[in-house]
Amino acid sequence: MFTMTSTSIAGAPRAVGARAAVSRKTAASATTTTTTTTTHRRASSAAPATVRARASSFNGAPVMSIRYAYRDRASLRVVSAVARAASRRSRPAPRLPGRATRPSDNSAPQWRSSFLSARAMIDEHSRRGAISAKGPRSRAPAFVAFAAAKGEYDYDLVIIGAGVGGHGAALHAVECGLKTAIIEGDVIGGTCVNRGCVPSKALLAASGRVRDMKNADHLKMLGIEVDDVRFDRQGIADHATGLATNIRNNLTNSMKGLGVDILLGAATLRDNHTISYSNKKCTAKNIIIATGSTPFVPPGIEIDGKTVFTSDDALKLDWIPPWVAIIGSGYIGLEFSDVYTALGSDVTFIEAMPKIMPGFDAEIGKQAERILIQPRNIDYVTDVLATKVTPGIPGEKPVTIELSDFKTREVVDQMEVDACLVATGRAPYTEGLNLEAISVETQRGFVPVNEKMQVLDKDGGVVEGVWCIGDANGKMMLAHAASAQGIAAIECMQGRDRVLNHNSVPAACFTHPEVSFVGLTEEQARDKAKEEGFEITVKKTSFKANSKALAEKEADGMAKLIYRSDTQEILGMWIMGLHAADLIHEASNAINNGMKATDLKFAVHAHPTLAEVVDEVFKQVEHA
Repeated sequence: MFTMTSTSIAGAPRAVGARAAVSRKTAASATTTTTTTTTHRRASSAAPATVRARASSFNGAPVMSIRYAYRDRASLRVVSAVARAASRRSRPAPRLPGRATRPSDNSAPQWRSSFLSARAMIDEHSRRGAISAKGPRSRAPAFVAFAAAKGEYDYDLVIIGAGVGGHGAALHAVECGLKTAIIEGDVIGGTCVNRGCVPSKALLAASGRVRDMKNADHLKMLGIEVDDVRFDRQGIADHATGLATNIRNNLTNSMKGLGVDILLGAATLRDNHTISYSNKKCTAKNIIIATGSTPFVPPGIEIDGKTVFTSDDALKLDWIPPWVAIIGSGYIGLEFSDVYTALGSDVTFIEAMPKIMPGFDAEIGKQAERILIQPRNIDYVTDVLATKVTPGIPGEKPVTIELSDFKTREVVDQMEVDACLVATGRAPYTEGLNLEAISVETQRGFVPVNEKMQVLDKDGGVVEGVWCIGDANGKMMLAHAASAQGIAAIECMQGRDRVLNHNSVPAACFTHPEVSFVGLTEEQARDKAKEEGFEITVKKTSFKANSKALAEKEADGMAKLIYRSDTQEILGMWIMGLHAADLIHEASNAINNGMKATDLKFAVHAHPTLAEVVDEVFKQVEHA
């Protein structure tokens, strides 16, 4: 079927354990639409094709966009192509095979001719193999041609930083018909792909298998016996490196395939529409800053990359230290404690806050301590700062760590360990951007933005045409939050004001078992309720009643839902247990769509699945 639609448009630490003194630490406008349908058959083994074409106007010039989709037994392929006609008859654009030309009037037959001409172009590219028939999904267009807005700029959009946030923004910009470039001064994929989320999950996957296979008691309950479990450290490290390389290549190819120009070099702002890089420059109607972050290293800590290191170096897994001190017990520290203990290391957490895992919901934190800390070779100290860390030499000289009371800053102890991982969070990376050129002053290093991700100048005014997403703005330092912010920013550029509800963005700690959450902790919700004058309701359930978890012999964990008693507004949800990171999205999407807790009560979940854990919580919700 061929469908065409034309549109005009602290005290001293207490002691626990043997290692040290420790504590259990647009252009959118009014539209008119006409639709014409023509039967089309392809001489191929695939099922009948569907092509949707839409004509629109962009800054006075007609735009032809075609969405081409076909089904085979394996998948749905969606391929997009955009062709633009000449904006002036006196200066026609170079003609390409099948390129649409501007009609002399708005008569339907001429538009139909343009659609069919553009469609012929798609068919030609399909015959030449530009449209892939392999793989689960292809988003690469057969042809992309879109001049920058009114010819005033080189690009409609330039994105500084090709991490997950920049990549997500670039893809959405192309879908919206924007001529897009992305500037990267390091490697495509940014922190997440190269030094964060992706390689760390590879290490967690491999070390998790080692932990499982070494757990003889657990395997015996399943009727399995395994002797002499061994692992290859370099093989595990290579798995992480290979995964990062693979994902990085995928991101690069996806942008190239969509027609995004990848410009290499460190970007510097000259004004709100001009960027220089590698002795070159380009202009854009809009600029998105997506430069991400780097590991934060507190003063007094000397990094040598071998015995004292950040997560960047830890991911290389150059060696497995017998005893590792981890400064900070947040997500990064917890995940690496999971890796190191699975591979045979002892771990000591050094935490500045009064309790370990300070960002967790208190009840979940207690359970995490019982499951993730106590049974393992882990101890911790709280209410102390690592005020001085001196590197050692592997196998020869230990790392020395000076511990000071968090409140008084007096030295209270000293530790000697084989290695020290600094997991004290991340700092925004805006070095070299020359933000002064657009009258912007960072706040604690972060670029100030409003809810639409528009950059604000030192007086609080919007800097026209400049946006900032991801870690650089500090609203929520998560890769998927950066991508969501980028998409929202593109929507706002197009006149479709879309503001991201950060309370709906989920997060996860990929330990074994996992911890995930969305929204507020119970403590935060109670504080909010007290301040605003309403009551909250908390519903809980355990994994111990779940058939799938029992079948896996991994029934440790719980889920809790927090919502307003009067309006049923979902304030937060926390899950700890098997595949918790995969179970949180139902609550996340419910919050994003403004659903009430009662709206989830009657949802159906397959049996027997882990999804029934959240189902059990939802079914406990009382009628409003």
